[in-house]
Amino acid sequence: MKFNKTKGTIRFYEELNFFIKGHALKEDIEFSYYGKRSVKDLIESYGIPHVEVDMILVNGESVSFDHIVKAGDHISVYPMFERFNIEGLTKIRDHGLRDSKFVADVHLGKLVKKLRLLGFDILYDSTWDDVELADIAMNESRILLTRDRRLLMRTIIDRGLIIRSTNIEKQVIEVLERLDLYNEINPFSRCLMCNGTLLDVHEEDETYQELFIQLPAKVKIWCREIFICEKCHKIYWKGSHYEKMLKYIDELLI
Repeated sequence: MKFNKTKGTIRFYEELNFFIKGHALKEDIEFSYYGKRSVKDLIESYGIPHVEVDMILVNGESVSFDHIVKAGDHISVYPMFERFNIEGLTKIRDHGLRDSKFVADVHLGKLVKKLRLLGFDILYDSTWDDVELADIAMNESRILLTRDRRLLMRTIIDRGLIIRSTNIEKQVIEVLERLDLYNEINPFSRCLMCNGTLLDVHEEDETYQELFIQLPAKVKIWCREIFICEKCHKIYWKGSHYEKMLKYIDELLI
């Protein structure tokens, strides 16, 4: 069977160039191959996970991932437009990533605690493998956070984010800025250990004394505010660790 050779040009915009190796950045790239290929396969052949893409234009027209590339096509590929409303313009996804529920892979444990401190719903288990992570992301409509671009190339994943930096503080900023989440920060509302919701326990509550006696002796002298995780029942209070966390959050929001 004889296959015709398909030739065309493709260009990747803005932060998608982070993934490009061996090609000039932010310029048209000539491609050629034999056989039939979808635009999704073509894009991922350059190492770009499909979840990083928000809009594809072929000869000026918006297309979906299953569009079959034709000879002479000029393809423009754009990253997530989380700060802009492109509803009706793109055929990639019918929803944004602003529903900020996450699941993170094994390499992002420190980032997980930082995001939980800021009040974000993020699942994490160091024993989960790629298949489990992909299933959780799909079944619970969670944004998968990872540094493994191959993981995000799994077809069932349609919500994900490659964490580019290796610095924990920069990783936090990266998530907040790329998904425009600053207005969703709700500090001290989630358990750092299990992701459960923290409940405020008042002195008049029946369970207050039961929890109060579990506090360290030095803490009992001054502490009157108690919080408990509804899931794992870990007890929290506003000690020196709270002041350090509060300072971190204040600096983050400056």
